[in-house]
Amino acid sequence: MTQSPALALPPPKERRRLREAASLTRAQLASRVGVTSETVRGWETGRATPRGRKGEKYARLLNSLGTEREVTEPHMGVATSDRGRASAPGRSARSRPPARDRDRDRDRTRLADRGRAAAPDRGHTTARVTLAGRSRAPDRAKAPHRPDDATSALAPEQAFDALYAFCAPALVRQTYLLTGRRELAREAVERAFQIAWQRWPEVARDRDPAGWVRAVAYECALSPWHRLRPRYRHPEPPPPDAFDRALMDTLLGLPPSYRRTLLLYDGVGLGLPETAAETEASTRAAVNRLMHAREAVAERLPELADPEVLHWRLVELASTERLRAAKPLVVRQAGERRARLWTRAAIAFTVLLIGTTVLTVRTAPTRYEPPVPPGETVQGVPPPVAPGPLSESERDLRSKLRKEQQKGPDRLMPQPR
Repeated sequence: MTQSPALALPPPKERRRLREAASLTRAQLASRVGVTSETVRGWETGRATPRGRKGEKYARLLNSLGTEREVTEPHMGVATSDRGRASAPGRSARSRPPARDRDRDRDRTRLADRGRAAAPDRGHTTARVTLAGRSRAPDRAKAPHRPDDATSALAPEQAFDALYAFCAPALVRQTYLLTGRRELAREAVERAFQIAWQRWPEVARDRDPAGWVRAVAYECALSPWHRLRPRYRHPEPPPPDAFDRALMDTLLGLPPSYRRTLLLYDGVGLGLPETAAETEASTRAAVNRLMHAREAVAERLPELADPEVLHWRLVELASTERLRAAKPLVVRQAGERRARLWTRAAIAFTVLLIGTTVLTVRTAPTRYEPPVPPGETVQGVPPPVAPGPLSESERDLRSKLRKEQQKGPDRLMPQPR
């Protein structure tokens, strides 16, 4: 059975936006349609196309979500007119609840459904927001990522501060899962934002500034030079929970590329094309890394064989640590000081190199003097004796004579024996 032409499906990004606008998780949407969460992920990323009865049901559900969003958005502006109509003759103020109350009841119902459909532990909804760096309102979450309307209306400092406030807290938690070190996570994120501030015109025009900063932060955190620093030669205190310690040990036991792919796909929630692009790998290589990483985690912790459960456990592990980022003003000032320091060092090195070159040119000989060749015997006549290289004993005698040499009239005075 093919999809009905009357129920046209929106683009993949629009499908995900409609689901997030309705405050639904992939598991909740999958339970309504009757498929798995991985199938919903494939539909939202464009890797698969909904077909058959499931596709029709999915299209009807998205259509209802879009209609519900269009109906609920004007309610805030109509609330005052409802109060005016309620006071009109022939109408009762209690005949219909205000739009604001209806929205509040609907939000409470959605939050309750999302809490029941989430993982069995508490705090998943808030933790997922902090790990993935998303807000419950998709429009506000995308504001820092749109250079045409968000950054152009703000000064560069204000746009940078907005991007930092939006991405830094979640990015510190992600980097902690990537490295297992709290201080290194903060340093990597601050260094990434300092580089972003130095290249702000390029970052502001990028289609995804948050992804740009995230890629730089991951590269800084996974740099092999950190192992040479004395403070990072000793391990940090592990998480207090035993299961969290086992999960962290399992993550740190994976190769860095596998760990990064698993974190981006199952932790942050990126699609396979985005994950492959950010890790600078092909889609097939990203799939292989992801499958091997999942197998390694499931072999060590069988409870995390389900990708959805693995996602929530990663969220919990990142949320248990009280990791805070520095203020955006501090990061900007530190980046400017670092840039000034490196600029002055480059200028000093250039001046030193120029001075050394000038000194070499002034003191170097201007013509070539060939060495004196050794003498040869001609018709039995030996070569004239000329000073040649001294032997070891002759050099010792010369140094002894130079030490005992005296100047002035004392040289003519006999020394007592």
